[in-house]
Amino acid sequence: MTMKKLLTAAIALLAAQAALAGVKIEHWVAPSGARVYFVESRVLPILDVQVDFAAGSMFDPAGKSGTAALTRATLDLGAGTRDETAIAEQLADIGATLGGGADTDRASVAVRTLATPEKRNAAIDILKNVLQAPRFDATIVDRERARTVAGLKEAMTRPDAIAGKAFWGALYPAHPYGRQATPESVAALTRDDLVAHHARYYTAANASITLVGDISRGDAEKIAESLGAGLPAGAAATLPAPPVVAPGKTVALAHPASQAHVLIGLPAIERGNPDFFPLLVGNYTLGGGGFVSRLMKEVRDKRGYAYSVYSYFSPLRQTGPFQIGLQTKRSQAKDAIKLTRDVLDGFLKDGPSGEELAAAKANLTGSFPLRLDSNKKILDNVAVIGFYGLPLDWLDRYQEKVQAVTVDYVKQAFSRRVRAADLMTVTVAAD
Repeated sequence: MTMKKLLTAAIALLAAQAALAGVKIEHWVAPSGARVYFVESRVLPILDVQVDFAAGSMFDPAGKSGTAALTRATLDLGAGTRDETAIAEQLADIGATLGGGADTDRASVAVRTLATPEKRNAAIDILKNVLQAPRFDATIVDRERARTVAGLKEAMTRPDAIAGKAFWGALYPAHPYGRQATPESVAALTRDDLVAHHARYYTAANASITLVGDISRGDAEKIAESLGAGLPAGAAATLPAPPVVAPGKTVALAHPASQAHVLIGLPAIERGNPDFFPLLVGNYTLGGGGFVSRLMKEVRDKRGYAYSVYSYFSPLRQTGPFQIGLQTKRSQAKDAIKLTRDVLDGFLKDGPSGEELAAAKANLTGSFPLRLDSNKKILDNVAVIGFYGLPLDWLDRYQEKVQAVTVDYVKQAFSRRVRAADLMTVTVAAD
């Protein structure tokens, strides 16, 4: 075995051991008001820092869907005295990378850098500049707005994208989760809209800072405070009223595609809900376990209705969806939907068998260390814990919580969260 392979194997072993030993999360509130979460990891000389804001699409103003996404897209394309070229060149010079994005709940900016003081100080200075002083140059805004509009127009030709937008609209007709960016809504956005969104939501009180890497607690405190100190103090984002679940219905959209796209679901669970673990374990049997799931066995293996069928829960700050998805020949869409509903009804009635439950637990606990086998994965998990206010021992107790699930717990959680009468069905290109 070569030295490179030996080093790679050693790093993998150390990461796996760290995952099994648990993740020690230190938490404090910086003087700026930003919440901070820190994991000291000396395995590699790397530092990962992510700053999350409650600034996702749920905070788009009415009639201005796409504001959050376009704000984030232009945020790091020029800041302070640096234009986008200078940012890219300086990152390349120090071997650092910027990342992040915007989703339904949050907007994130992350940097990965070598942990030596010289390198990390330069990278943190760029990150700080991007967060605190984005330029939103008019030419950059125009370019990214045009790019976004073109992407949205292209997506409107694809049945999968059409189905996804219709699904969220059906599940959340009176809630911001159901608002969808359109070419028209994005085309109408101005630079002032982005500046206003940044000023309101990119604030210290609305921020969660996560640091994972080869630095001390003292260094982490200094970095976190430098990132938050230049932000407006602001206030935490105000959440809308929770979603109201409407009675189920079917939304059928025409399309010339040969394959029908089918989505079935309803708003089901928010982050931190105690039903999460029984739903997680139960869903492995229903549709989350790949080829061993009931949906895959019945819909694909026995009937050949679909190449792939899946189900999952997506907890959000407010009630996130439960979703079943599949593609099938348009001529057999009705039969595939009926079979899928029958499988779901059977699961809601009986839950998993003892054998299925044991297999689900074994897979979920056995694969768990792989979720923490790199600094980046630890960062992702800890950032979720911080942003959503989950218990600091959430990762340490994950396997224990999975093992504690019983068949009755699964049945009770599914009966509370997945009500057959409230399921929305969206089809695109179904006969």
